[in-house]
Amino acid sequence: MCGIIGYVGKRNAIPVLINGLKRLEYRGYDSAGIAFLNDNKITVRRCAGKIRDLENSIKGERLRSFIGLGHTRWATHGRPSEENAHPHRAGGIVLVHNGIIENYFELKEDLKKKGHVFTSETDTEVICHLIYSFSQKGLSFEDATREALKHVEGAYAIGVINEREPDRMLAVKKDSPLVLGLGEGEFFIASDIPAFLKYTRDVIIPENGELAVITDKGVSISGLISKKPVRKQTTRITWSPAMAEKGGYRHFMLKEIYEQPRAISDTIRGRFFPEKGVVNLEEFSLRAGDLKKVNKIFLVACGTSWHAALIGKYMIEDMARVPCEVDIASEFRYRRPIVPEDSLVIVITQSGETADTIAAQREAQKLGARVLSICNVVGSTSAREADSVFYTHSGPEIGVASTKAFTTQLTGLYLFSIALAKAKGALKSGEIKELFSELLQLPEKVEKALRINNAVLKVARKFYHARDFLYLGRGINYPIALEGALKLKEISYIHAEGYPAGEMKHGPIALIDNNMPVLALAPDDKVFEKILSNMEEVNSRGGKVIAVATEGAAKALVRASHALFLPKTNYYLTPVIFSIPLHLLAYHMAVLRKCNVDQPRNLAKSVTVE
Repeated sequence: MCGIIGYVGKRNAIPVLINGLKRLEYRGYDSAGIAFLNDNKITVRRCAGKIRDLENSIKGERLRSFIGLGHTRWATHGRPSEENAHPHRAGGIVLVHNGIIENYFELKEDLKKKGHVFTSETDTEVICHLIYSFSQKGLSFEDATREALKHVEGAYAIGVINEREPDRMLAVKKDSPLVLGLGEGEFFIASDIPAFLKYTRDVIIPENGELAVITDKGVSISGLISKKPVRKQTTRITWSPAMAEKGGYRHFMLKEIYEQPRAISDTIRGRFFPEKGVVNLEEFSLRAGDLKKVNKIFLVACGTSWHAALIGKYMIEDMARVPCEVDIASEFRYRRPIVPEDSLVIVITQSGETADTIAAQREAQKLGARVLSICNVVGSTSAREADSVFYTHSGPEIGVASTKAFTTQLTGLYLFSIALAKAKGALKSGEIKELFSELLQLPEKVEKALRINNAVLKVARKFYHARDFLYLGRGINYPIALEGALKLKEISYIHAEGYPAGEMKHGPIALIDNNMPVLALAPDDKVFEKILSNMEEVNSRGGKVIAVATEGAAKALVRASHALFLPKTNYYLTPVIFSIPLHLLAYHMAVLRKCNVDQPRNLAKSVTVE
C-alpha cells in the first residue's frame, strides 16, 4: 500500500521525484524516501513522516541527478520509521516496492545464513538482497533481477537502480499497479498516472510478469521469465494536469464532491441512446444475447463500493427482476459461494487494484462466472482481467474518502440495470425512456443539490462535538445511511452507525438521548410515512433529528430539529442525490474537528494488500 516514482532523463531528478511523491501521498504517508545516482554512487535519503518532512530534510542541499527513485509508504511489514522507509539497499542495488512479499520470512532466513545483514523489518529488503546475491554470482543487473524474482511469492511493483549499471532503471510488475510515462528524452515509472502527469500524458501499462528497462534513450519491455520482447500500445491520457490538483479547493475531497456533475456527465456520455431507448452495450463489452441468459447476479466490492453494490441490488432486482447477492469481496473469496451456470459477477472498484476485490474476481472466474468490472482506472488489474468492463470516467480521485467515484458507480449500475431489464423484457419502452429522461437531468440536479453546502455547514457547526451518530434509511436509501456513517467515521473519527429505519426498535433505540444526533433519510417515496414515524420515535426520546428530505416535504420539517431539502428525482437515482449532503456533512465535521480530511489516519486510498 505504497506509492513509487522513478525518473530517467535530462532534467534534475530530485524535484521530479519529490513532485511525484506529493501526487502519490494519498497511497501512503507514514514515511518517504528518494534514491538518486551521481558519479556512479547512489545516495539514499529517507525519513519517517510525510513528504514535506522529506523535502525539509534535503532543503538547501545542492542535490542533482538524472536518474532516481522515490517512495511514499503505508506500512504493512515493520513500523513506520526511517530504517523501514524505502528505498532499500543491498550493496549497489537500490529498490522501491509497492505490494507484499508472502514468503519474505523464509527468504530472509535463508539469506541470513549466507551472510546477508538486514537493516529493516520490511518484506521489501529481501528483494534487494536477492538481486544483489545473484549479481555477485556474475549475472548482469537485468538477469540478476529476473533470477531473484523467480524466488519471490506475492504482489509487487518495483523500481530498481544499480551502481554498476548507472544508465538504466528496471521496473517489474506482478499484481500491483505500475504505469510507465513516456516523455521527450525522459521516462517515468509510477504507481499512478498523476505522479508524472505534469510532464507527459503518454503512458504504457505493463502486464503481470513484464520487465521494463528504462534509459534516457527509451523503454524496452520483455517477459520476466521468457525474456521475449513485448510490443506495447501507448495510451494518451485525457486528464488535464489541473484535474489532479486541488483547483483552488481547500481539500481534494471537497473538489471531488463538486466535480460530480461533470463526472456523471462524462460517465453517461455516449453510453445510451434516449431516442432509441437503448443502452450502448459496447460500452459494457456485452451483448443483448449474453444479458438475456443471465439468471443470477453477484455484486462484489469493498467499502464505499460495497454500498454501491447494495444499491445496485435494489436497481437490478426491481427493474430487471433478476435475483442478486451482494458480497464483501473478502467474504466472497473465502465462503465457497455457489455460482450457478449463467451467473454474472459484477465487481465494483474505484482503483481496479483492490486486493480483495481482484482475488474475488479471480475466484468467480475459476467458478465459471462471467465477470463485469465497474472501474474508474483504465488499464487497471480488475479492468484487464475482467470479461467485460464499464469505466466510470470520474477522473482521478485523490481524497481517501470516495465521493465522485461512488456516484458514478451508481450511474453505471443504473445504466446496466436498464440494459438488463430491456434484454429480459422486464421494462416497456416508455418506462425505459422515462428512466433515460431522469438520467439526463441528473447532472443538473446534482449541481442544484450542491447548493445545500451552506445549510450543511450550519448543521455541522451544531453537531461536530458529538461522540456518536445514528443514520437511518429505508429501502434503496438504507445503503446511503451506511455510506453516510462510514464517511463520518473515516474522516471525522466520530463513531457512527447506519441502520435500516425499521430496525431502530430492535436495538439502536436504546442509545437515543439528548446527546445522540439521528440523521434520517426521508425522500418522498412509498415509505415516506414510515420514516416519519421513526423520526417521531426519536423525538419522543429526546433525540435530535436531522432530516434529509425531498423539496416540498413539509412533514419532514415538522418532525426534525434541522432539515436539508434536495431536488426530486426517481426512486433509483435518489441515492445519488441524497449522498451529497452526507458527504458534505462528513467533510465539514472533519474540518471543524481539525482532522486530516484527505489523508485520514490509518487509511490509504487504494487497498492493494489483503
